[in-house]
Amino acid sequence: MDAYNNPSAVESGDAAVKSVDDDGREKRTGTFWTASAHIITAVIGSGVLSLAWAIAQLGWVAGTTVLVAFAIITYYTSTLLADCYRSPDSITGTRNYNYMGVVRSYLGGKKVQLCGVAQYVNLVGVTIGYTITASISLVAIGKSNCYHDKGHKAKCSVSNYPYMAAFGIVSALAAVGSIIGLINSVKSYKPFKNLD
Repeated sequence: MDAYNNPSAVESGDAAVKSVDDDGREKRTGTFWTASAHIITAVIGSGVLSLAWAIAQLGWVAGTTVLVAFAIITYYTSTLLADCYRSPDSITGTRNYNYMGVVRSYLGGKKVQLCGVAQYVNLVGVTIGYTITASISLVAIGKSNCYHDKGHKAKCSVSNYPYMAAFGIVSALAAVGSIIGLINSVKSYKPFKNLD
């Protein structure tokens, strides 16, 4: 059946074309607010809670200098990352959807593997840091509750180890859930669904 006899086929074809980007992937529907929410959740972590205290310890001159230096470094690295979003041309080039894609398109070869190792080592370090920080925070809450109930003279000793183990178990279960979700989405993925 041709498009003349079936105008709805043309309309559905136009809708399919409008729902994908120039690289064939589904159009992103993000807004200013969703982008702001992602930036805030990526930037603000547990470390930011102690940042004000740490900068205050430097004093007015050194603290202000360090804050300005951090701002310049953040701006510079952000513009580098934004310029690498498409390659080789920043407007018409192929999109790089993740950090390793950027490294692969600009550096290639052994440098991709080296950057991948560095990235995963960093992730493991962050995971260990969050495990320790979360367990210390929970111990502090437990001690605070103990002192509140029994007074400040009471011996309130709480071990970090059960909290670390609980955090590790929860993290492992979350990883398993993510892998199961990924497997299910791969099973249900239809690569040419927009071409029907």
